[in-house]
Amino acid sequence: MSMEDSKRKHEAVIHFGADHIVIERRYRALGALNDLLIAVWFLIGSIFFFYDSLMTDGTWLFVAGSLQLLLRPVITLAELIHVKKAYGRS
Repeated sequence: MSMEDSKRKHEAVIHFGADHIVIERRYRALGALNDLLIAVWFLIGSIFFFYDSLMTDGTWLFVAGSLQLLLRPVITLAELIHVKKAYGRS
């Protein structure tokens, strides 16, 4: 197999997999953003717990972070289902 044939074969794999890579990156970016926000809410909530006047706000940030922890598996499942549908059409 020549170098050009190998390159075409590799390009075909990349082209077929491009939808998968794009989908994977979108969901990974969404998951990373979700994880970042979880960390921010819990960090700010923890700091708020040092002050009695901010304790209620801190509690609400913990609730928001906990809801986002529930969102993590939903994002993963959405990615897996979407990728499966994309491969099912080919």
